Amino acid sequence: MNIQFVKYRKIYFIFSGILIIGSLLCLAVFGLKQGIDFTGGSILELEFKNERLSNVEINEKLADLNLGEIYIQPTREKGVVFKMREISEEDHGEILKKLGGPEELNELRFESIGPIIGRELRDKTNKVVFFSLLAILLYIAFSFRKIQKPISSWQCGLVSILALFHDVLIPLGIFSILGEFYDVQVTIPVIVAFLTVLGYSINNTVVVFDRIRENLFTVPRQKNGFNFENIVNISLNQTLTRSLNTSLTTLFVLIAVFFLGGETLKYFALVLIMGITAGTYSSFFLAGPILISWLSFRKQKI
Repeated sequence: MNIQFVKYRKIYFIFSGILIIGSLLCLAVFGLKQGIDFTGGSILELEFKNERLSNVEINEKLADLNLGEIYIQPTREKGVVFKMREISEEDHGEILKKLGGPEELNELRFESIGPIIGRELRDKTNKVVFFSLLAILLYIAFSFRKIQKPISSWQCGLVSILALFHDVLIPLGIFSILGEFYDVQVTIPVIVAFLTVLGYSINNTVVVFDRIRENLFTVPRQKNGFNFENIVNISLNQTLTRSLNTSLTTLFVLIAVFFLGGETLKYFALVLIMGITAGTYSSFFLAGPILISWLSFRKQKI
């Protein structure tokens, strides 16, 4: 079966453009709800000895302490994690007292992250993302340095970065919505998941580009008259089964983690699910078609 991936590339571009614009608007309007890993604050983890109180009951009991906004995350069967502004030992003791004291609770941990540490983590995260993208660009440009015309290695690198931008921006837009309406925070594990998406997504794109490079050498010798668009379409069809099998088997595991792995891993898995889905889509419906459109644009200018 020969699927015509590149024939309807304008439809793919419009669809992805709508998703990207929507994500940018959500980020501009809602922003991202940063966890205390980046803003600074206190983390308190407790385990109820009997039945765990609901989030509503906990908020009612702590309402008169003026603790500001509290992020309450249930864990396991009876545990709960509180993330809030930095609090004193006095406030810490009052929280334990309000929720039942030593008779009703086991305290598992209490720690604070200062605003300076949070700012340093945020700055280091930005640097990690920047250097990761730069390393990916240089790696692809070097790996495909011997690719035949009509494309060049640096074009492959730039198109890969554009595909990564698509793969990361869409989950970020969804996270901004989740943060606004469901109080979902961006934490260090979530950032790690986004970095994992970068590596996973670029893997699919490199597989496609590698097959295009091979076919640029072999296909013209087999049948004269094959143009670049035909070669890209053949390459996508040849790599389709392998990439889909890899992505689907990974997604099955992540979906299981999302539903069964508990609150701690829930949003880590969600980022990976969204990113891998977007990355698989962009590898087939964006990366190759963008190369074709770029080449067509250059020919028109000439």
